[in-house]
Amino acid sequence: MVRRRVVGVRPHVLLSAAMSLDGRLDDASSSRLVLSDAADLDRVDGVRAASDAILVGAGTVRADDPRLLVRSAERRAARERAGHTSSPLRVVLTTSGDLDPSSALFTTAGADTLVYASPGSVAAVRDRLGVEVAAADGLGAVLEDLASRGVARLMVEGGGAVHTALLSAGLVDEIQVVVAPFLVGDEAAPRFVGPGAFPQGPGSPMTLVRARPMGDLVLLHYRIGDPDHRWLAAACDLAERCPPSETAFSVGAVVVAADGEVLATGFSRAGSPADHAEEVALAGLDPSDPRLATATIYSSLEPCGARASRPVTCARHILDAGIGRVVTAWREPSTFVEGRGAEILEEAGVTVVELPSLAPLARRPNTHLTQ
Repeated sequence: MVRRRVVGVRPHVLLSAAMSLDGRLDDASSSRLVLSDAADLDRVDGVRAASDAILVGAGTVRADDPRLLVRSAERRAARERAGHTSSPLRVVLTTSGDLDPSSALFTTAGADTLVYASPGSVAAVRDRLGVEVAAADGLGAVLEDLASRGVARLMVEGGGAVHTALLSAGLVDEIQVVVAPFLVGDEAAPRFVGPGAFPQGPGSPMTLVRARPMGDLVLLHYRIGDPDHRWLAAACDLAERCPPSETAFSVGAVVVAADGEVLATGFSRAGSPADHAEEVALAGLDPSDPRLATATIYSSLEPCGARASRPVTCARHILDAGIGRVVTAWREPSTFVEGRGAEILEEAGVTVVELPSLAPLARRPNTHLTQ
């Protein structure tokens, strides 16, 4: 089968790391510095299980020899029930191709491994490692190629050179970093990021989604990019929480006030098999709230303009709430009904914005309905 690459479409990129209070990913010794604990490792395992691929740099492979597999048997089984491999695709970036073929990534079963190497070294690296090797013609092209392979959510697990390259190129959508309660204090120790011209500077800061203490550790979760992209990505995250269904799409919705305050969230089948995400979110709001007139509702799927389960469509719920702006990622397929939700809203004067770059993320929990 010939894969089709759509220029400009890339996975949602989540950067995950643990570091010391002075920003070090490790110390300079030959042994691995423990920066996390069992509870955090389990959290990271959950993030891995929700990803389509995990990316590291060649330096991480040489220093840590990771397997990059989902550890929990329950999570592996859940992925298989959903039609995925038990662990995500493992992706390695290398410029020199100097990787040991006996490394765990190339010898441990449980997931496929894909290496991106410089165009002139692809054949030599493939012969050396015995895995699929593709040409890395820039980070943007790598991400586009991963998207063409069905990767909608990419987890990045280091190290500092990869973090720096992706962040400085504006290719990261969110960061989850755990801070350990100590200082390394060694200039030779690897850093979370190196020097760079970062778009996430004082004039365009990241948005803090969550700061959660975990014992003496702290998890900091940031989203990056314009507000529409951030909140629509959050709606797509909510869609992953929907109970599975063979007769309805999994959708997430977030209602955000003009000042950035989250007014409500919802996801399909949250309380009943007939629940739609938008109606769940709007049901929790006071219809007299004056903020609704300038609020935006973010929905991973186009709000329905027709439905079989209940008489009131989500488009009608939005109009009744007086919300004047809708942002969505994916136009509703005619799998169950002919939607026309966006058209109905626009005819009523509502501004409808579509961000197709997030459509792969919105489709991810619905692949069993669209294949």
